[in-house]
Amino acid sequence: MIYSMTGFAVASAELDSGSLTLELRAVNHRYLDLQLRMPDELRSQESALREAISAQLTRGKVECRIGYAPRASAQNPAHLNQDMVQQLAAWSTKVREVMPDARLLSVADVLRWNGVLESPALSADTMQATLQNLMKQVLHDFAAARQREGEKLKSFLLERVAQIEALRISVAPRIPNAIVAYETKLRAKLLEALGSEDDERVRQEITLYASKVDVDEELSRLLTHLDEVKRVLSKGGAVGKRLDFLMQELHREANTLGSKSVDAEVSRCAMEIKILIEQMREQVQNIE
Repeated sequence: MIYSMTGFAVASAELDSGSLTLELRAVNHRYLDLQLRMPDELRSQESALREAISAQLTRGKVECRIGYAPRASAQNPAHLNQDMVQQLAAWSTKVREVMPDARLLSVADVLRWNGVLESPALSADTMQATLQNLMKQVLHDFAAARQREGEKLKSFLLERVAQIEALRISVAPRIPNAIVAYETKLRAKLLEALGSEDDERVRQEITLYASKVDVDEELSRLLTHLDEVKRVLSKGGAVGKRLDFLMQELHREANTLGSKSVDAEVSRCAMEIKILIEQMREQVQNIE
């Protein structure tokens, strides 16, 4: 399977004291960059969550958010932390001594302050089991989303490979025709300048010209790299870095092909190939 580094999944669970939500989202990144955001009372579960996520992902900028919303009708509702409220009042007074025009804290400001509302005590065992179940569900959904996106990326890349192969095939027969045209033009010039064609000089010039415009090696390497792209996509797994390297190699051959162009059609094909490779390179950045 080909997996995209872009994905999203979310799951929730209801507890006696409130609702627990776990959200996982990711975008492309060179390495695995994992960030977890969760309430302080759930911080003890961070290590286990990191291990579960890291076991499934190898690359990507991943953000895991865990939210807990206490139930207003629970038997042990959230209560006000009096010490924290008094501390906020003391801080507000000191700030206004220095800045008299500072806005007073509203009730809503105070209640939103971290630690002012204390959630009901949660059972560690219940929380751990619930989080583990949520993580399994989210990782399953997350993998499915990444797989669906990965298959789209695979189809996109294979379409571009086929287009490049068609352009490559169209270039090959133009080189011999260009050499023949050059020889005809050269003989005409020599005949006009010297009164004879000078076969030996013609052969030397044609040999030199043919070596300059020969693109058999570039076309052969293009074919080799395109075959490798198809093989890597067929193999699947974490192939993003390998594909990125192949895009560089394809781009190098396309540049050389353009520099050896002998007519407008070859130049056009080389430019089209470079555009297709660039489209592929952009999408490869999203593959794990």
